[in-house]
Amino acid sequence: MKRMSLELDTELYRQLKRAASANHLTLEQECLRRLESGERPSRYLQALLAELRADEEQRRVNEHVD
Repeated sequence: MKRMSLELDTELYRQLKRAASANHLTLEQECLRRLESGERPSRYLQALLAELRADEEQRRVNEHVD
């Protein structure tokens, strides 16, 4: 599996984490919520969501190997 690395805006990442926590969502769910809400499209959110999904897939693969 290929791995992707992103440079993230630290403050925006913190804001997303706080919003996810306040909405009782995971970071991935918060990103999806924002993307699906019709708010202005964000390449940052789309890239972050892709990275979160890749991390989750890698975690699942590692669980099956162990």
